[in-house]
Amino acid sequence: MKYEKSVIFVTSNDRKIGEAKLACNPAGIEVEKKGLDLIEIQSDIAKDVSISKAKQAFGIVKKPLVVTDTFFSIPALKGFPGAYMKQMTGWFESDDFILLLSNKSDKTIKFSENITFIDERGIKSFSKEFSGIIVDTPRGTGNTIENIAELAFQNKIALFV
Repeated sequence: MKYEKSVIFVTSNDRKIGEAKLACNPAGIEVEKKGLDLIEIQSDIAKDVSISKAKQAFGIVKKPLVVTDTFFSIPALKGFPGAYMKQMTGWFESDDFILLLSNKSDKTIKFSENITFIDERGIKSFSKEFSGIIVDTPRGTGNTIENIAELAFQNKIALFV
């Protein structure tokens, strides 16, 4: 297929690249993967993390690009892990998150998906909030949290699989 446009997607995550290609390729947009070692700031505002990464990447690549960042929080744990999601999913197993919620009645989890586009004209950032629940038994595939989160989409449940 000949693409009319292309976008650089800064990530080393093959799943994210696959999802971007599924969304962009049918519209004639080629997705080019670019893995960069960026400093991820710690902030309670997910959008700030995404914007910071976009600015760093643009300083290196010097071409229009897109970055994404996901942020999750568990209200029963006062918003934990928030900006520390990446570290927590590396340190904790799925069962650890389940154990943290074992004496809590509220099993809600909230996700914030953030996409930031940057070029020489400026930055556009988009966010979408999703919520769901932490299940009692790990299932599915993916990282630690993906094995225990069920997300609600307009009265439908989606598991990460």
